[in-house]
Amino acid sequence: MSDHPTNFVGSVEEAIRTGVVAKIPDAKVEVSGSGGHFRIDVVSTVFAGKSMLENQRLVLSSIKHLINGDQPPVHAVDSLTTRTP
Repeated sequence: MSDHPTNFVGSVEEAIRTGVVAKIPDAKVEVSGSGGHFRIDVVSTVFAGKSMLENQRLVLSSIKHLINGDQPPVHAVDSLTTRTP
C-alpha cells in the first residue's frame, strides 16, 4: 500500500463503519486496509432486489465525506462487496 497523506485523526476503519451504519442501520460492515486503500464488505437486507451498482452507490454515498476533500483519509476503495444475509 502507498503512503497517503491525510489530516484525518482517528480510526479510518471505524469512520467507514460508522458512515455506512448511519445510512444502512442493519448493516454488518467489515473494513480492512491502510495507506488510503480500503476493502469494504457490507451485508444488509436493504440490498435485496437492487442491482450491484445501486448497492455500491448506496455504500459509497455513505462515506463520501471520507473520500472528498484536499487530504481525504480514503484514497481508494479497492474492493467493495455488498450482499444480503
